[in-house]
Amino acid sequence: MDNEKIAGLKSQLHEYFVGKESVAENLLICLLAGGHVLMEDVPGVGKTTLARILAGCIECDFGRIQFTPDTLPGDVTGSSVYNMKTGEFEYRQGAVMHQIILADEINRTSPRTQASLLEAMAEGQVSVDGKTYPLPRPFMVIATQNPVEFLGTYPLPEAQMDRFMMRLSIGYPEKDEEIRLAKNFLSGKTVADVKSVCRAEEIPVMMEEVEKIHLSDGVISYIRDIIKLTRDEKSYVAGASPRAMLALIRAGQAKAYINGRDFVKPDDVKAVAVNVLHHRLNLTPEAKIRKEETDKILGRIILEAKIPVDS
Repeated sequence: MDNEKIAGLKSQLHEYFVGKESVAENLLICLLAGGHVLMEDVPGVGKTTLARILAGCIECDFGRIQFTPDTLPGDVTGSSVYNMKTGEFEYRQGAVMHQIILADEINRTSPRTQASLLEAMAEGQVSVDGKTYPLPRPFMVIATQNPVEFLGTYPLPEAQMDRFMMRLSIGYPEKDEEIRLAKNFLSGKTVADVKSVCRAEEIPVMMEEVEKIHLSDGVISYIRDIIKLTRDEKSYVAGASPRAMLALIRAGQAKAYINGRDFVKPDDVKAVAVNVLHHRLNLTPEAKIRKEETDKILGRIILEAKIPVDS
């Protein structure tokens, strides 16, 4: 566990990203946990900037896919092109062949194109014309969507929503933060100035260390109790899936790791639970009429879950 590099990553993210520090930290947690992030927010709050800062901190190859209604699956995964000189088909890489991918406005493209990201996100590979091509490591998708625009959008299906480890929202900065943003802009401070903290090949090593972070039986039971309570909650159409439980486990391990511990505490689970579970849970029509909120329900569920005595 390299506490110095973790501290350096946090410092660079907080220095160049003006906004909620918790958002930058959760993005780092998802990276080290091997997860993907859905960022739902209004335009102009720094979603693209944050993705670029992260890529710069770890010397990762950065790629951006600007989704539109006419974006095709081949634009994402790549395609086979006939080479007249060799008389053979050759694979031409798609936009997904980068380490950090910004899938911008993912809800503006067709369901077929959205689905083309599924294999890449789940398996770390793409298949084109019967051949499989591995993606670089580390590999992370940061997808964005605008929650206030509905015309010409295709809501992500539940199967794809479940592939994202966390859903994050940046929101507007506070007064002091916005003033600092303006001063950075006037001084010419840009993402290009971000200093590398570690190399890309060091991230998979950190990810393996995260997987070894200890969870006691009590903490595992605590996580399972939270999942079970979402399934019992009558305000939800359906509860959290087993995949959601595994995502919560891994996110809890990554949270403990960046805090310099080799074991997970219930507080680690509490810190990431809402962001991990929120987008996987849909309110019933009756709950929507009552104007209930998923975050508040999750907050109540987390309080109801029994904290283990061996934590």
